[in-house]
Amino acid sequence: MSLPREPGLIRRGVFWLLLLGPLFFLSYGLANHYTAGRSDVGSLVFGWEHGMPLWPWTIIPYWSIDLLYGLSFLLPRTRQEMDRHALALLTAQVVSVSCFLLWPLRFTFERPDLDGLFGWLFDVLMGFDKPFNQAPSLHIALLVVIWTMFARHVQRQPWRWLMHGWMALIGVSVLTTWQHHFIDVPTGALAGFACLWLWPCQGRLPFQAAHLAQDAKRWRVAGCYAVGALLCALPAVALGGIWLWLSWPAVSLGLVALNYAVFGAGGFQKGVDGRLSNASRWLLAPYLAGAWLNSRLWTKGHPQADEVCDGVYLGRIPARGTQFAAIVDLCAELPCIAPTTVVSAVGYKCFPTLDLIAPDVALLQQAASAIEHLRTQSPVLVCCALGYSRSATAVAAWLIVTGRCNDAQQAESLIRKARPGIVLHSAHRQALQQLGAQS
Repeated sequence: MSLPREPGLIRRGVFWLLLLGPLFFLSYGLANHYTAGRSDVGSLVFGWEHGMPLWPWTIIPYWSIDLLYGLSFLLPRTRQEMDRHALALLTAQVVSVSCFLLWPLRFTFERPDLDGLFGWLFDVLMGFDKPFNQAPSLHIALLVVIWTMFARHVQRQPWRWLMHGWMALIGVSVLTTWQHHFIDVPTGALAGFACLWLWPCQGRLPFQAAHLAQDAKRWRVAGCYAVGALLCALPAVALGGIWLWLSWPAVSLGLVALNYAVFGAGGFQKGVDGRLSNASRWLLAPYLAGAWLNSRLWTKGHPQADEVCDGVYLGRIPARGTQFAAIVDLCAELPCIAPTTVVSAVGYKCFPTLDLIAPDVALLQQAASAIEHLRTQSPVLVCCALGYSRSATAVAAWLIVTGRCNDAQQAESLIRKARPGIVLHSAHRQALQQLGAQS
């Protein structure tokens, strides 16, 4: 059931449109005008793009983004959602226009003269548009933000499929109207998702929780991911061509490094329903694919969860069809697609924790309370990516807090009997000892 709309949102949306509209045309126009007078404007075109067809009729979906831009301000149901949507659009504009000035590129195809309605629409477009607003495509960056807003609120069929189809057509139209070269599309999408990550529709903003890590191990892990990002970025920059696709894993690994060094587990933007934000899913897709594959390979010989005692099971993050009616999830980096019935019955609790890093005492206390509460209703699965470390620490915390074990050593021994492969390092044991001293 959707939340009731807060009062005054129409007025707030009009205010944002009155602010963003003139700012868009002013900054966009000035950037185009300035770049038109430069002599250092290059281009980046792949050979296969010369076969890209010109479909004049796609100027209609191309233009339609202006209407959808305005309509998107009718959808938010809270002031926070409205403001963050507007700030994401503003940030996309600032990022794209800045790139147009710092790294200008030119569209190189000569469009033939067109007549009729489509020709008139192209003429109107060319009245203020110039071929210097290329990478990242502002059209695509705005589309990503607007598409995400519509996808969040348009749920009924067939309208949802029609919405997705039209949004996809807008994305294609930047190429079939000969407005952009291909490189502008993925870079525009990257800019759009980065803006959504900076301004999530709910929860804390990334920079609100930002602080330099105090744990030396977090910095070591961050350094490893940073090296991986650099190894991907170097061939992308040096070799170009198909190697440019390595920019995606470079960004993905770079963001993971920042999460370990600065943003913490919240940087993965895992929600209370176990899903990652739309922005995180796309920005981190190469990393997520590797993390999921790693979790399955490590647990290939032991995929099942193990009962520790009294209906508490320990295991890896479950697949979509899990039979557990209650789940306590310690994994920050992978989504846990719990059944809707589990989430709606508040049978899913998430305490995101960075991989390879021991959970802090306060989080362990919360996880232990959640385990005990859910255990009284049905068997509960306590999980992380592998089910060997973070989740094992949470189960040990539950054993200590509820008095089933006297100390960390006894709790670890009991868990190890049920699941011999668990891995608890000195940092995990220290956190458990501190928790035991407080209990």
